[in-house]
Amino acid sequence: MKIIVLAGGLSTERDVSLASAAGICRTLLEKGHDAFLLDVFLGLEDAPEDLTQVFTLPGHGLEIARNISKEEPDLAAVKASRPDQSDCFFGPNVVELCRLADITFIGLHGGEGENGKLQAAFDLLGIRYTGPDSLGCAVAMDKGFTKQVFLQSGIDTPPGVCLHKNNGDHSLASTGLSLPVVVKPCSGGSSIGVYIVDSEEEYHTALENSFRYEDEVLVEAYIKGREFACGIVAGKALPPIEIIPKTGFFDYANKYQAGATEEICPADLPKDVEERMMELTVRAFRALKLNVYSRADFLLDDTGSLYCLEMNTLPGMTAASLLPKEAQAIGIGYSDLCELIIRESLEARYSL
Repeated sequence: MKIIVLAGGLSTERDVSLASAAGICRTLLEKGHDAFLLDVFLGLEDAPEDLTQVFTLPGHGLEIARNISKEEPDLAAVKASRPDQSDCFFGPNVVELCRLADITFIGLHGGEGENGKLQAAFDLLGIRYTGPDSLGCAVAMDKGFTKQVFLQSGIDTPPGVCLHKNNGDHSLASTGLSLPVVVKPCSGGSSIGVYIVDSEEEYHTALENSFRYEDEVLVEAYIKGREFACGIVAGKALPPIEIIPKTGFFDYANKYQAGATEEICPADLPKDVEERMMELTVRAFRALKLNVYSRADFLLDDTGSLYCLEMNTLPGMTAASLLPKEAQAIGIGYSDLCELIIRESLEARYSL
């Protein structure tokens, strides 16, 4: 198959996306596909006149791949580096190449890649793509809306309130919550802009910092407990994985720096708790109108109560990411997982 693996963009998770998509591209090449790694925003400026030749270019676009830095990417510098200085989300030749491909593997994370807008655009342009549809992505990207869907669907989730930057009372008292609380952007990912706060002063500082990322912030009750993730592919939950950061919580640095976190899969859980987590993952997946694949995040407190935090519609896909590790636990290797996602995406939307 001719496959464009789409990465990069202008999300704070840009570096994560480039690393995920590079792994996907390499393994698809090993499987015999004509794959090419493409930055959705920077595009391919010096493409051959016959764009079909891109799929067999030496290097396959992998020169844009990079390691994940401890720091968030400088998005202003990324914008400045684009030769045509256009503010269009799609870089040179991106739409044309995606239309030529048999399918576009979406390796983007966060921002426009995960909020449903890209998927909706591809639907209108007749471009085949992997992962959930535009509706599911849009719903799941909004943590406040997701929380309401969970509550209406009988899925336990920490109490929380959304605050708008330029509207209303931002005081802790207005939320009805008591310290400690968690403050995080409503549509962010990779735990960027997430703060666990224990004082009023920390609370206001966290709000100020989180509002730098977007105009809506979620404040929710802090649940002390063990951290888990549970992936789902083709409607079936994978074995949960426990995440044990060596320091702090599972933030941006702990997620992507080697040795910062221990991960145990399958997680050491009583059978009934494991089954409950997997059942809630499937229920959340369906409630949010998702399809193909996603990953749920959970907390398990000391009383045995289980809380679903959110669904990640395009979870990390490096070979060392959580979802591939969960798949490996039931005998699905990384390359087979990538092909399974392609196959399920084609079956879900394109009647193949």
